[in-house]
Amino acid sequence: MMPVIVVHGGAGRIFKEREQGSRDGVVRAALQGYDILKQGGSALDAVEEAVRSMEDDPHFNAGCGSVLNEEGEVEMDAIIMDGKTLDSGAVSAVKCIANPIKLARLVMEKTKHMLLTDHGAHLFAQAMGIPETPGEKLITERSQERWKKNLEPDSNPEEFQKDLGTVGAVAIDSEGNVACATSTGGLSNKLVGRVGDTACIGSGGYADNHSGATSTTGHGESIMKVVLARLILYHMEQGMSPEMAADTALDYMKTRVGGLGGVVVINSSGEWAARFSTKQMSWATVKDDQLHYGINAGERHTKSVDEALASESGGF
Repeated sequence: MMPVIVVHGGAGRIFKEREQGSRDGVVRAALQGYDILKQGGSALDAVEEAVRSMEDDPHFNAGCGSVLNEEGEVEMDAIIMDGKTLDSGAVSAVKCIANPIKLARLVMEKTKHMLLTDHGAHLFAQAMGIPETPGEKLITERSQERWKKNLEPDSNPEEFQKDLGTVGAVAIDSEGNVACATSTGGLSNKLVGRVGDTACIGSGGYADNHSGATSTTGHGESIMKVVLARLILYHMEQGMSPEMAADTALDYMKTRVGGLGGVVVINSSGEWAARFSTKQMSWATVKDDQLHYGINAGERHTKSVDEALASESGGF
């Protein structure tokens, strides 16, 4: 099986001045994940590494760069899933951790549980020796400004929700195993303790070797209502291509509950799709040593991996 990885940096409206950073970030994440796959590594390791790369990138609403809740704090959610065994690990409402995706992986591998939340997740992180990152280190100037703006009496937080940078990845490795990973800071000025779709299996992501894997982004409450990730795999089980399955499910979410979003999808044969009903979504994929990436509808740039790596070492 030829390995493939597809990543997204969130669906919504990406402001002009952030487009290049978002493009560079998803390309870097895809190349890092693909490097693991090329060396015979697992799909699980590849999606975790791709998501970790984007959590560390302040352009995205995950890890460092996460949006703030109504109290001005970062609370993050993440999930990872193994398509071979259907094992999954997730964390929700976690604070003071640089890489929630790493903690989600530990929940999957070191506990009998699938989801740990808030204080319990914090205790588990301590037990696993994960260093604590001061909350303010995860807060960017942009997140702080947006939070303050949303507190103004005449503000419209909905307007700012359009620029959401949840991050995610799906991959298939040389052994034909699939995996997904998704991580987010959630909605700006959300209620304390609000958990969206990301940490919920079947909504924020799903992976099953029998059909494929998907990672979602967009309006969390809408995604949960239609269980978007599992819905896409259901359509593929009925014989749809990844692109058709993604479009059908996104269209259903829009018409049924008025929700917009985006997805990256891969099937068990290694066919992939990156689709969205929002204005934009940053995405990148590597297959057959070819990198493809874009942000706007219909936009698709292609480079060889060697060319992309050369331009990355030169800072794009």
